[in-house]
Amino acid sequence: MAALNTLLLLLAALAIPGLINRTRALLAGRKGIRFAQHLYDVRLLLRKGAVYSPTTTAVFRAAPSVTLGTALVAALFVPVGDLPSALSFEGDLIAFAYLLALGRVALILAAMDTGSSFEGMGASREALYGALVEPALMLVFGTLALLSGYTSFDAIFSGDAVNGVQLVVVLLLAAYVLVKIVFTEAGRVPVDDPRTHLELTMIHEVMCLDYCGVDLAYIKMAGWLKAAALSVLAADAVAATCCPRWWAAAPLAVLVTGLSVGIVESTQARNKLARNTTFILTVAALAVLVFFTGYLLQLNIGLQ
Repeated sequence: MAALNTLLLLLAALAIPGLINRTRALLAGRKGIRFAQHLYDVRLLLRKGAVYSPTTTAVFRAAPSVTLGTALVAALFVPVGDLPSALSFEGDLIAFAYLLALGRVALILAAMDTGSSFEGMGASREALYGALVEPALMLVFGTLALLSGYTSFDAIFSGDAVNGVQLVVVLLLAAYVLVKIVFTEAGRVPVDDPRTHLELTMIHEVMCLDYCGVDLAYIKMAGWLKAAALSVLAADAVAATCCPRWWAAAPLAVLVTGLSVGIVESTQARNKLARNTTFILTVAALAVLVFFTGYLLQLNIGLQ
């Protein structure tokens, strides 16, 4: 069952970027690229070698592997519905958050290692947004742990750990916050735009300007895994309110993120950099509200 869980999560990671591209094309009224174009692009990158600047050190060369490795291990903690995850222990939700943080730190250090002012600028923005979004992520995890009484994703989404009509709104809001976090963590509009070629407005993409070939492929795959892991957690929270089964959570993860990101990128412009801080802090404030709502409901249920 753990193998099926891992397979479904990997399929979600591969399907979400394709659904985003197809949604954007449909809403724009154009044919667009094929669903699996991102896979062909990565296959092409994997066939190419890597070129390194003489100013870089081993930090720059190791960062893509560290980023991909941390994203993959973090994804192995995530269950799809009621399926058991490949890795699980008490407190694994903390390990999940800080594995993602470790991948971010590796890319930030690599960007600074190049000595480029543009990449250093992107690294500073990534560090700021990561520091702002991390409290929101931890508050959502704290809410799930509070409602279920467990600190392991497997136990939280086991099927009956989080139930009760009163908690439905809290779980839906927690899922909403996780989807909003995906926009920041995956570098999507309105926080960032992966299609931009203007260094002054880039965040994630500018940190990868010196990467090519297999290293760039690793970074892209790490981004897919990170987005899929957060999307599956959001889908698990939604599915826990009605049907906590893998066959409901797996397609829900792809549809919720793929459609929401595609619709937002088709209907909204990228934020000005000054507004990104407000956007992320608003998400964090909503996470605080969700946590205290869950705490009050849990306290009321306990008194009854």
